[in-house]
Amino acid sequence: MSDDTGRKKRAGGRAGNKIRAGSAVIDQMPWRIPVNPDRPTEPLDGDGVEAIHRGAMRILRDIGIEFLNPEALEIMRKAGCKIEGTNVRMDEDFVMEMVGRAPASFTITPRNPEREIIVGGNHMVFVNVSSPPNAWDLERGKRSGDFATFQEFIKLTQYFNCIHVAGGYPVEPIDIHPAVRHLDCLFEKLTTTDKVVHAYSLGKERVEDVMEMTRLAGGLTHEEFEAKPRMYTNINSVSPLKHDYPMLDGAMRLARRGQPVIVTPFTLAGAMAPVTMSGAVALSLAEGLSAIALLQYIKPGCPVAIGTFTSNVDMKSGAPAFGTPEYMRATQMTGQLARKYKLPLRSSGVCAANVPDGQAMWETSNSLWAAVQSGTNFVYHAAGWLEGGLIASPEKFVMDCEVLQMIQRYFETSTFATTEDDIAFDAIKEVGPSGHYFGCQHTQDRYTEAFYAPIASDWRNFEAWELDGAVWTPERAHRIYKAILNEFVPPPMDAGHKDALIDFVARRKSEGGAPTDF
Repeated sequence: MSDDTGRKKRAGGRAGNKIRAGSAVIDQMPWRIPVNPDRPTEPLDGDGVEAIHRGAMRILRDIGIEFLNPEALEIMRKAGCKIEGTNVRMDEDFVMEMVGRAPASFTITPRNPEREIIVGGNHMVFVNVSSPPNAWDLERGKRSGDFATFQEFIKLTQYFNCIHVAGGYPVEPIDIHPAVRHLDCLFEKLTTTDKVVHAYSLGKERVEDVMEMTRLAGGLTHEEFEAKPRMYTNINSVSPLKHDYPMLDGAMRLARRGQPVIVTPFTLAGAMAPVTMSGAVALSLAEGLSAIALLQYIKPGCPVAIGTFTSNVDMKSGAPAFGTPEYMRATQMTGQLARKYKLPLRSSGVCAANVPDGQAMWETSNSLWAAVQSGTNFVYHAAGWLEGGLIASPEKFVMDCEVLQMIQRYFETSTFATTEDDIAFDAIKEVGPSGHYFGCQHTQDRYTEAFYAPIASDWRNFEAWELDGAVWTPERAHRIYKAILNEFVPPPMDAGHKDALIDFVARRKSEGGAPTDF
């Protein structure tokens, strides 16, 4: 962690990306939970919101959702839903009653209480890239994920204060057998970071193991663990109109123990959803609300959030596209419906680019600003995502953190304060029509914190940049990433809690871990 984590340093400069002399620690912004002060962008009028809501309710009533989980089917049967085989249909009154039970916001407290996050309201937290099978960097190019690369990304996740959650695996370590992969990965997360962690809903054993490891890492009793949210899961529907067995199983297990579930349909307009954005959003909402209704029937008031991953495909190739105008509008529209339902919202920082180039940054910036505009509370894949989620890149991680810091700075009320001191009449009078503001006292008193200070951008002119080696942004980001790894120090952890984790992992490995198909 930076030795100035608690210091709010935003000194400006023409080359604010420089690493301190004799140290690999960059001047980053301190840890905080950002609060979005802006009014959401609302492309739909009131009639439009109601039209999409009615569309989602009609899908649930007249078409239904496939629940490929016998336990979930029986629960929904008891709830009075119409069951035909695996198809579940439910009416609007039931759905809205269940959704009305969900809290509008909740906290998640990891092993370090100072890293507690708030999900809901105007709060906005950022999550690392999660689940790519491959990695790419400037030295090694594209390759399959492995545990050493996984460890690098976990260190970046801990290091950057603008990353609030250690979500899914930042890259899949395929060199570890799937039966025990979750044990090694969660041990690494829980010891190398002190931030909120996530469980994949991929079978009973994985979910139960992660909950137990989170409990042990915090030194909690079972009662303390279940008394408040300590970790979470994210589940995806199988669009169109399906929820699979393991996702529902994991979601129900967490809900019963009071741990949050984010329900995120993955709807691509033109492929797994209608080509129109209103149709795609209506389908996505129907899928998401059906699972939330199930969880609220099981455990009234359990913490949930609704996610949006509605984008479009390239109709020439069929490839997913992200950061598009349609993606941005779908995110904004879903935000309007999430506010109608009083549910926290999850969206993502995504792109379709294959390397950390201009396309990667404009598409990701579009995605991130759509999150801001929509009132998103939980931003998945906020740093490091490439190739539609198939690649994780450390250079892209650093570059994205630059954007995240800029968003956090943009939120700060000092950027739009209007006190007499901010209006600066006396300074304007002092400088007059022929002077400059560099030397006036008003500037001297404020210049160290007046503007955002970059970590990766280079603000020098072309000649100075060229004389210093003409280093392009991905190269600067690569140097920063390597410097961070060279000086990384893991956060402190109670030795007894760590020993308990070590013992648990050893025991579960001796038992064979989680069953697989191999």
